[in-house]
Amino acid sequence: MGADHTRSAPPAPPGVRRILVVTVVPLLLATLVAALVLWPRDAPRPEAADDAPRYHGTVTRVVSEPCPPNPAVPEGTPTTAEGPCGTATVRVQSGPDADRDVQTPIPAGPGAPRVSVGDDIILVSLIDPEDPSISTYNIAEHQRGKPLVWLAVLFAAAIVAFGRLRGLAALAGLAASFAILLTFVLPGISAGQPPLVVAIVGASLIMFVVLYLTHGISVQTSVAVLGTLGALVLTGLLGLAATGATHLTGFGSEDATTLSMFRADVDLHGLLLAGIIIGSLGVLDDVTVTQAAAVTELRNANPNFSRGELYRSATRVGRAHIASVVNTIVLAYAGASLPLLLLLTADTRALGQIVTSEFLTTEIVRSVVATLGLIAAVPLTTALAVVVSTAGRGGTASHVEAGGPTGEPTPAVPRPATDRAEALHALSTPPTRNTSPATRTGWPDPDRSTDSTW
Repeated sequence: MGADHTRSAPPAPPGVRRILVVTVVPLLLATLVAALVLWPRDAPRPEAADDAPRYHGTVTRVVSEPCPPNPAVPEGTPTTAEGPCGTATVRVQSGPDADRDVQTPIPAGPGAPRVSVGDDIILVSLIDPEDPSISTYNIAEHQRGKPLVWLAVLFAAAIVAFGRLRGLAALAGLAASFAILLTFVLPGISAGQPPLVVAIVGASLIMFVVLYLTHGISVQTSVAVLGTLGALVLTGLLGLAATGATHLTGFGSEDATTLSMFRADVDLHGLLLAGIIIGSLGVLDDVTVTQAAAVTELRNANPNFSRGELYRSATRVGRAHIASVVNTIVLAYAGASLPLLLLLTADTRALGQIVTSEFLTTEIVRSVVATLGLIAAVPLTTALAVVVSTAGRGGTASHVEAGGPTGEPTPAVPRPATDRAEALHALSTPPTRNTSPATRTGWPDPDRSTDSTW
């Protein structure tokens, strides 16, 4: 979330720090109180399902054979079953038949796992309803524990190797985010709490923990926290207005429909809004931290900037960031909904009917609302950062620097005013290898190459 901005900035005036403290601390306390009030104490526990026992095993042999013909099929359908057909020998690693070899049919059909010798797989034990003493094994899926562990190790090692202590802090923040999601947000929604309220409180809690843990307790981080919190609230309000205007019910996906069958008390419309807020949080953090850091760096690079100049310069950085992040948001939603989008090629309805259908309108609203909240975060955070970075430090005339001959602070030397036409002429003139000195105005001579100087 955001870049690493570790260069120390001049300390903020005590008055500015006090204002931030009396602003951020009450918001943090309000978030903690809301989390305690909404904390799921009576979250429903999943009922014990009568699932078939599952055991680990390793494929030791695979024998393929022609598929048998179908006994009686309608005209125009294949006369043989879909392959592959045959048997697989599996060495059972756990359960009552551990260390024994069992025979299983090769999995077949759409989505069935493709197995070969040496694969670690999951076996399902099926009991014959007529004779419970007879059981058979089928291959359910591959074991994925070891690859996931190695991917997690590679992920953590890369972050720590590049980010060092800051990388460790980022990993701790990631762990805290998942802990809050798994212990508060998801159980709270399952317990029947309003999904939108739970999502805003949970996202705010994640924001406080992750930003201060990753970037440290500082004025710059506090500005990013305020900007993120304001953008989160605005995103929630925009989502509420957009889903109401488009009459979305939350039943726009097969997953939501399936959830409604198992948990009829879950507010799917609120769940849709909660997903928009949680999905926007990571990108919002990145933008607000970058904008707060950009204002700080610009202020340090040129203390003579007025508030207007500082705001305009930092906003240009924000525009470049937004231009790339907006594409990231849209592609992220499109990638997650790729099977859904592929249905467009198989649907025979008119394009207007497809676009305005619930399942596609839901994805459009997700992307648009998240983007609008992201755009709003840039001017909001930039304005806060400008006010904080310039408060109590005066303007161009009052700014002082240490280092005078007597050790007394001396006024900073303002940049010389340069005629606009002369500057444009110097920038537009082709460079040459003439090494004559710069003109008295401070701009390079028109016949001098400026490559090495600039």
